[in-house]
Parts: sequence; C-alpha cells; structure tokens
Amino acid sequence: MAQAETAPTVDSGTVGSGAVDGAADGDDVAVKAKQAKKKRPFWVELPILIALALLLTFLIQSFLARVFVIPSESMEQTLHGCAGCTGDRVLVDRVVYYFRDPAPGDVVVFERPGTWDHTGLDGRSGNPLVSWFQDLGAQFGLADPSEEDVVKRVIAVGGQTVECCDDQNRVLVDGEPLDEPYLYRMYSDATQEDFGAVTVPPGKLFVMGDNRNNSLDSRKQGGGGENGLVPVDNVIGKARAIILPPSRWRGVGDHNPQALSAPAWQAGIPAGVGVAAAWPTLWLGRRVRGILTRDGKRTPR
Repeated sequence: MAQAETAPTVDSGTVGSGAVDGAADGDDVAVKAKQAKKKRPFWVELPILIALALLLTFLIQSFLARVFVIPSESMEQTLHGCAGCTGDRVLVDRVVYYFRDPAPGDVVVFERPGTWDHTGLDGRSGNPLVSWFQDLGAQFGLADPSEEDVVKRVIAVGGQTVECCDDQNRVLVDGEPLDEPYLYRMYSDATQEDFGAVTVPPGKLFVMGDNRNNSLDSRKQGGGGENGLVPVDNVIGKARAIILPPSRWRGVGDHNPQALSAPAWQAGIPAGVGVAAAWPTLWLGRRVRGILTRDGKRTPR
C-alpha cells in the first residue's frame, strides 16, 4: 500500500520574524544615517547658542530683572559703593512696579531725571546696542557703571509733604517724624541739614540716600524743590538683593519709615481684627471639644 507523502512543513513564523527584523535593522541604519547627516558641526551651533543666550539675557533684563552696580557711597551701609571698596552688584526686580507704584521705604533704581544735575562722567555710547553691551560688561566689572542710573530710598510719595528737621533732627512727612534705622553717619554727632517743606505732586517721588550726609538727592538736585523730585515713570525697578561680592549676599531691606506716623485708626487695625476673631475662635473650640467628649464626659488623659 503506497504511503501518502507528506509535504515538507515551513516554519512561516520563523521566516517572517527574520524578514521583519531585517527590515527594522535597515530602517534603524537609515534613520541614524539621516540624523548623522543632519547634525550641525559645533562651529555652526556655537554662534546660534551665543545668539540665543544674548536674546534671553536681553529679554530678562528688559522685562524681569537686572543687575546694577553701585558706584557711589550715597547708600552706605545698606549698599556698598565706597571709595576703595568693591561696589555691590544688586538684583533689581522690574516686575513689581507693573502692579503698583513705589512705596515709602523701597530702595529703587531709576534713570536720572532731566532736572537733576548731570555728572558729565558717563561714558556710555550713543549707539543703543553698544550701550547695552557696556551695561552688560559693567555687571561683571568689565566696564564702568552708568552715571545716569541712580539708586536711592523712597521717602515720600505723591500727595505728601516732606521737610527737615524736628528738634531730634528727624525728617518729617506730613508733620510726623520718620523711623529710619537704616541711616548711616560717619560720625555719631553728625546731623542732617535742614530743608524747607516740599509737597510731592502725584506721579513723583521724594528720594534720599541712607548715607544722609553724603548723598546728592531730592534735597539738592536741580536746586531742590520740585526739580529734585523723581518721576515714577523713571523708576527701573526695586533693589531686592545683593548678589556680589559673595561676602555681601543678603536681601535689601524696605523698612517703611512712615510706619510710626500712621493714623491712630490704622495702628488699631491689628488689635481690632484680633478681638473680632477671638469670639468665633472660642466658639469653634467649644464645639470641637463637645464633639470629642460624648455625653459631656471627658476622655481620660
């Protein structure tokens, strides 16, 4: 009896898998070759990276924050800029004044108003691009800081009247003495110079240096009076922190010198809030205690 011949079997799964793997390997090689072909050489990428870094630096400095060099001693000891010492580099917040105006006690950096005396020492180029590079270099000590950017403390704002001094040699705002723990006097018996009352119009600031006897500020600039005031629009930002040198790392205080001269009703607000909050707090405490103790019986301690 003739035996039926069986057809040879073919492991289709094995053959198919090999074909797929071969195709995948071919695709990987093609992709890698394409990537290698597209990769730019370093000398081409370097200028692109530099351009992106400069663009980001420009955007951050223009809209978010910027580093300024303190070139004078008018803000000693809050900010160092004394002759013979390393001038502080301060980080200036440009965002805060998008939402509010400068307030008393803020240490602000601003462009020198046209009414102020000009030193004639500013070596900035008239070309905006070159001037920007000079500003950038000044932050790292590679160029002289601009004499047209000034840092002072806000003493009075629009609507207030400032004058000096009372019988304790304190500056007065709206007739009330200021609390100024940041003042620096080279000599313990040094006193502030008197100046007449100046009423600050809306949109202007009366500014002074913490080194009160060695600061050309709103008292004297442009002959004093309204010429010494700083337009709010000239303010670049608020000094937040000293970032260089490392030994001087710290925040820049913004103590409100008018805190002691607040109206009595404002000074009583915290106490009033405390009294008002005491009653509901006491009631809530009793309710919670009642829930935790069933039928008026306290749980053992």
